Amino acid sequence: MTGPDRLARRRRGKNDTFDAESAAHAAYAERRTVTPRSRDVLVESLRVLRVCRKTAPQARRIALQIIQTTIVCAPDKLRDQLRSMTRMQLIRTLAASRPDMTGYRQVEEAYRISLRSLARRYLELHDEIADLDVMCEAIVKDLAPELPARPAVGVNSAAQLLLTSGDNPERLSSEAGLAALCGVSPVPASSGKTTRHRLNRGGDRAANSALHIIAVGRLCLDETTKAYFRKRIATGSTKMEAIRCLKRYIAREVYGIIQSRSKEINRTQIAS
Repeated sequence: MTGPDRLARRRRGKNDTFDAESAAHAAYAERRTVTPRSRDVLVESLRVLRVCRKTAPQARRIALQIIQTTIVCAPDKLRDQLRSMTRMQLIRTLAASRPDMTGYRQVEEAYRISLRSLARRYLELHDEIADLDVMCEAIVKDLAPELPARPAVGVNSAAQLLLTSGDNPERLSSEAGLAALCGVSPVPASSGKTTRHRLNRGGDRAANSALHIIAVGRLCLDETTKAYFRKRIATGSTKMEAIRCLKRYIAREVYGIIQSRSKEINRTQIAS
């Protein structure tokens, strides 16, 4: 945990002096000694590309929605020509159309100009997403080629786990550290004679989501995972508790792959 102490902030208030004193006391007491991620090697390149890619599908979807809405409101003659086409037929037909650019004062030509512009925007975003996916996949394979080769681990999930680990995964002292960072470490919730653990609501939620996607994929594809899940349910665990245990196991597996690959890269750099 690297955030400020909420109780101390509530008592004393907040300013730069108080924050500096609190950080110094926490570091001296070894309560908050987390090493930050470095941002100067391949993982930072991957992060920047993924930030760019994240908004592209949203913009593409918005362009498609506006196209569909515009066609509904278009004049009957134009709407009848377009309504029976599939999505990609519609997009490519509109993008290849040649409306009279000087006739923008006429309603039908204005619709045609607008639809062509939106269709070309959709195709540009489609190509942009494909290009960014190729770049991200290449970086993921450079960083940890074994990771996307594991069952149900896609490139997007692998990329997110690499981003969470950072360019300096050696800062994570153990696989339990990665599990806590991803929010899949067990949190004690025992009381009296009842001994149990609850789900961890902290950590990097994007990494937690990536682990959840991998876990669900393995439950559909991997027989070993299915057997483990049934065993956990038979011992009295709920479905969510069993999935949490599975995510914790996957985090342990991911930690081993990332650490071994990091050591290999460091050895290569030293040798060169």
